[in-house]
Amino acid sequence: MRIGRRVVALTNLDKVFFPASGLTKGDLVRYYLDVAPFALRHVERRPMQMKRYPHGVEGDFFYQKRVPNPHPEWLETVRIVFPRFGRTADFPVVTDAAGLAWIVNLGCIELHTWHARVRDVERPDYLLIDLDPSADGQWGAVRAIALVVKEVMDDLDLPSFPKTSGATGFHILCPIRPELRFPDVRRFAKALAQEVERRVGDQDVATTTWKVAERRGVFVDYGQNARDRTIASAYSIRPTADARASAPLRWEEVADVDPAAFTLTTMRDRLGEIDDPTAGMWRRKVSLSSRFGQLGLDPPEAAADEPK
Repeated sequence: MRIGRRVVALTNLDKVFFPASGLTKGDLVRYYLDVAPFALRHVERRPMQMKRYPHGVEGDFFYQKRVPNPHPEWLETVRIVFPRFGRTADFPVVTDAAGLAWIVNLGCIELHTWHARVRDVERPDYLLIDLDPSADGQWGAVRAIALVVKEVMDDLDLPSFPKTSGATGFHILCPIRPELRFPDVRRFAKALAQEVERRVGDQDVATTTWKVAERRGVFVDYGQNARDRTIASAYSIRPTADARASAPLRWEEVADVDPAAFTLTTMRDRLGEIDDPTAGMWRRKVSLSSRFGQLGLDPPEAAADEPK
C-alpha cells in the first residue's frame, strides 16, 4: 500500500483482531491512518516499545524493544543504552502515517512510547500522573481525583491535559521543557501526587502507597515518570474486547466521562464533532525547575546547560 511517499507491505488484513466485534487487522490499520494527524502529535520522534498481538486480543502477546529485521530502509531508529544491563537496543521511531501502518502491521494494537523524544532520550518532555484503580467500582473516585490533580497543577501554573487510558485508568499529562532528567521529573511528580493525596485526605479514596497489597484507594501513580516507562499514547487503541481508545478530553467532560464511549468505531466521529483537545499542547511546555520549591523540594542540581 502506498501511504504518502512510502510503500508499506501490509499482510493478513482480514484477520479478526477483536472477535467480540468482528473488527479486523485491516480495520485497525485504517483507524490509525485516519487519526494519524492527531496521533502523530504524541508519538512522532519517540522511541516506541512494541507490544505485539499477532493473533489479536485473545491471543498471546509479547514485548519487543529491538526493531525487527528486515525493516523498511526509510524507518528511523534510535539506539538506547541500558547501563544497568550493559546492553543497547535499536528502537523504532515513527515519524509519519506510513510508520504507524508498519507498526500496526506487526500486530501492535496500542502505541507505547517513551516520555522523551529522540533529540534527547534522557530528558522527558511531559510529566504524567496516572490514576490507577486498586479495585473494581472506583471509576467515580478516579474522575473526582482527576479534578484534584487539575487543581494542584493549576496552583503550580502547570498546563494539564486529561485523557482516558483506554483501560481501567486515567492519565493527566503536563507538557514540560526537556531540561531535566527522569529522576528529577519523577521526584517532582511524586511530590505532586502526595499533594493530591493530602488534599483528598482519605487513603481509601486516593493513595500514593507504593506496595500494591497495602493500597485501598485509587493509586496516584507517579512512578510512570521513570526512565524507559511507556504509556499508551493519545488515540491509541487498547487490547480490549470493545477495541477501546485512549481518548483526550476537555476538562469539562471529566466529571461525567464514560471511557466505554471511546472506541475504534467511535473516535473518528468524535474528532469530526469536536476540536482535538490536545491541539497546541506541545507549544505549551513549561519549565519545572522553578517550581520545585512550591512543593517543598530542593531544586534540581543543574539545568542551565539543558536543551530547550
